[in-house]
Amino acid sequence: MNGFTSSAITGAGLAVGIALIATELYRWWKGGTGGGPGGGGGRNPKDLAPFGGGITFGTLMVACPAGLLAVGAGFLRWGGNSFGDFLMRSMTGQTSTTVATGTAPKLDGNGALIVTAVVLALILLRKAFAKIAKGKFWRGVFAGTLITIGTGAFAVIGQLVVPGVNALGAQLLGTVVHGTLL
Repeated sequence: MNGFTSSAITGAGLAVGIALIATELYRWWKGGTGGGPGGGGGRNPKDLAPFGGGITFGTLMVACPAGLLAVGAGFLRWGGNSFGDFLMRSMTGQTSTTVATGTAPKLDGNGALIVTAVVLALILLRKAFAKIAKGKFWRGVFAGTLITIGTGAFAVIGQLVVPGVNALGAQLLGTVVHGTLL
């Protein structure tokens, strides 16, 4: 597989992922907590952090070669593909086709160290996060599992996130265990 995980995504599943991103960006653009007369104007980039973190985490789930996170990513992709295909067939009479199977670079042992620490921290801190932030995060996870494909513009997400986490894990391991800076 040349260091890539494999899980098919259909055009309809990709459409669901893009719709999730577009919806979140629209809500952020129009909503916000700022002082405009229409309630808008609060376009604080920090408000997108939970959603962006979810997209990053969804990308890392797809990059897992095995384990519970890989199974979860496969389930989310299956759900997105199925729901998107149902909508596509209902609205247009067309069926969806597979657009990609090679998805993201694979996490190595160093990246798995970081992902494991993040999952544990999320479990331990789950009560500390506001309910709205949790919802944005999980919508981002769903979108991240659907848009992380191996070709096209969305490939940049997988090509930046996964090698970055692998490198961060290697640096952490080298610093903490071996006392070296990479």
